[in-house]
Amino acid sequence: MPTPVAAAITLRYEVVPSDAHAVGELVAATGFFNEAEVAIAVELVQERLKRGNASGYHFVLAQAAGEVVGYTCYGPIDGTQSSFDLFWIAIHPGHQGHGLGRLLTDESARLIRAGGGRRMYAETSGRAQYEPTRAFYHGLGFNREAELADFYAPGDAKVFFVKEV
Repeated sequence: MPTPVAAAITLRYEVVPSDAHAVGELVAATGFFNEAEVAIAVELVQERLKRGNASGYHFVLAQAAGEVVGYTCYGPIDGTQSSFDLFWIAIHPGHQGHGLGRLLTDESARLIRAGGGRRMYAETSGRAQYEPTRAFYHGLGFNREAELADFYAPGDAKVFFVKEV
């Protein structure tokens, strides 16, 4: 159920050139991602702008008062029949805790299902800083599927989640 904050949100599905900068600032503002990760988030927007649907990157962007305050980026996993990756989800810190992450994830799942997808995969760090992220996925009905120890760095596992959509 959307909260009053989420009710003031407008969703859009096509990126525009200014979104590269907006996504970079948004991802950096969360405090969770390093400079290289921020650059990857921006690169996916640029790839979508350049190649459209052929890029394999799809977006749901949330705006409040004309500003991007959250987004997801998802896409089909090459070589599978109906599996999709949730590549990115980021919510501006001032908009966290009001249901926007759930709204964006649910909308992404709806679009994946409409496109023939059956499973949505998400991955995150195993560091203590990411415990709220792991709890978020669990709260949305994702199941923790696997963990690769020391994936990102010594002591920093990669944790995989999956959800039937």
